[in-house]
Amino acid sequence: MRALVCHAYGPIDDLKIEDIPQPVPKAGEVLVRVRAAGVSFAAMLGVQGKHQNKPALPYVPGNELAGHVVALGEGVSNVAVGDRIATGVSQGGFAEYAIATAANLIPIPEQLPYAEATNFPTLYPTAYGALKWKAALQPGEVLLVHGAGGGSGLTGIEVGKAMGAVVIASAGGPDKLKAAQEAGADHLIDYRSEDLRTKVLELTGGRGADVIYDPVGGSAFDASLRCVAPEGRIIPMGFASGTIPQIPANILLVKNVTVIGFYYGYWNGWGGKGKPSPKEEAALAARRAMVADAQKDLTRWFVEGKLKATVAATYDLADWIKGFKLIEERTVVGKAVLVP
Repeated sequence: MRALVCHAYGPIDDLKIEDIPQPVPKAGEVLVRVRAAGVSFAAMLGVQGKHQNKPALPYVPGNELAGHVVALGEGVSNVAVGDRIATGVSQGGFAEYAIATAANLIPIPEQLPYAEATNFPTLYPTAYGALKWKAALQPGEVLLVHGAGGGSGLTGIEVGKAMGAVVIASAGGPDKLKAAQEAGADHLIDYRSEDLRTKVLELTGGRGADVIYDPVGGSAFDASLRCVAPEGRIIPMGFASGTIPQIPANILLVKNVTVIGFYYGYWNGWGGKGKPSPKEEAALAARRAMVADAQKDLTRWFVEGKLKATVAATYDLADWIKGFKLIEERTVVGKAVLVP
């Protein structure tokens, strides 16, 4: 099968298109014919050797995919051959066929195209879990979303609006702000030409944002500390700026602010070290049940038109560099997708 292979951590350009053996599903796994695979900041960090999870080399990158099931491993009964699914994987998505854990499969309706479905394995449930489970976002609260034109930002806007929030979107440039507005943002801030703190306080009558969803880090996070409301919640979702912020605890204390860590992979068993204990297995099963319920909400919201699942561009697998450049140069508006 055709696959994109990483032989050494380094530049994206060093990846190779190769013909490698088709994998075989083990117990609890399925084989998926990949019809679309999402290009993500996490996948780029993985190739560069900068992600916290480092697969053994060589490996096939790609963490978000959509396609249909072509073979079942032993003991799999929750899905059938031919079913349309999306799923997240720790590796292997940038290939014609990929192995996926059966327990993590997301059934996708016929109305949801494969390319758009690549938003569902990670981006949408990350926003849902962070805003609902962790931040307890309430209808009418003010949600500030940084990086609002990228995949993480757009899904944060849409999920926040579906939950009833008033959304302020911060992004750089008219194209990204237009995408944020189309995703449902109530207010727009161009951080390149406007002072973020001043504008947020102006829009909220001086109170600040109740919840801040931040895939950017760096100066955006620093500004968040200065425009978060008392008892506000800040969710650092990533560090697209390249700078991991340091948090001055005195500001947290004075404002009663909560900074919430949320790694979605924990909720569906990615990156585990060794065989889990029975207690850990039970806890993981409970988390996966929550994810399954969340996905039902998310796919229903898509069918109802509340989620757009924006796709920036689709490229053949051989044009992987074009897809990654959108991420690297921070020009992506929505999700970039590779088609194996």
